[in-house]
Amino acid sequence: MLLTQYIKELLYQYECVTIPQFGAFLTRSFGIKVDNDGLFYPSKKEVTFNQLLLANDGVLAHYISQKEKISYESALRNIEKEVTSWKKRLQTQTLRFPDVGEILLNTEKKIQFTPSGKINFDLNSFGLHIYERKPLLNISVNKPKTANIMENTTNDDFMFTPEQKGNQKKSPFLRYAAIGIIGIALLGTSYYFSDRYVTEQRIAEQEKAQIQIEKNVQEATFDLGSINSVSVSVSKNTPNEVILNQPYYSIIAGSFRYLKNAENKISTLKDEGYPATLAEVNPKGLYRVAYGRYTSKKEAINMLYFLKYTLKQEAWYLEER
Repeated sequence: MLLTQYIKELLYQYECVTIPQFGAFLTRSFGIKVDNDGLFYPSKKEVTFNQLLLANDGVLAHYISQKEKISYESALRNIEKEVTSWKKRLQTQTLRFPDVGEILLNTEKKIQFTPSGKINFDLNSFGLHIYERKPLLNISVNKPKTANIMENTTNDDFMFTPEQKGNQKKSPFLRYAAIGIIGIALLGTSYYFSDRYVTEQRIAEQEKAQIQIEKNVQEATFDLGSINSVSVSVSKNTPNEVILNQPYYSIIAGSFRYLKNAENKISTLKDEGYPATLAEVNPKGLYRVAYGRYTSKKEAINMLYFLKYTLKQEAWYLEER
């Protein structure tokens, strides 16, 4: 399995690529830089390694399952085998990840990562290289010679009286040409700033609309029609009451304003075979319905990946403490 190649490909798309039970490769962005020698450096992403990030986020396994056309579970097993081999080799030799970097154990038996630095993982800088700024040359511009203006020997009346400096006269054409250029510059400037103002206003309105949409989604209710009333005897601890005496890991299917709608959703999910139940109520008082609540984080994550990548269902992870 070309696991190192898949890691390299994912680093172009994600800032974090986690190898379960081994560590995670992270990319750190740097902006454009100009040094004192006149060298221009494009923006770039450098790779680092964190051995504390061990939890599986599903990105690598899902990518491998698509590339090799295998199931998600098979991809996880292949990764586990490769990681076991890496850990054994790391005790006696250096692990090399082509174009990414090298990993070895230092004298204190701790992982030490050395980035390769050969590849810039920033897609915005694709094709850009370091280049040197050359100094500008001083170019002398010869002033055009002023043409001699004929004097008005016949004392004819002029529509415009040119200004005189010494014995020379300046053509009024230059004056009006300068005025025309200034006018064009003012018109272009006003158009630029007006267009920029309209663009900024449009962006601001779009942001307001997005905030309102998110608010409406959070406050949305679901009308399931009229339901006949049913009398139910309630004990001290009702089934709908969520008691957290230990941490739970829930996979949320949806949030509802009314408890009755949440119970209808739970009933539907149970008919489909899920161990559905109520989760912790959110800070806005909405009732969260879970596909299942687990005391094992691993079971919850496996259910989440099964729903998202196998059944293509909308779901999200919630840790309740």
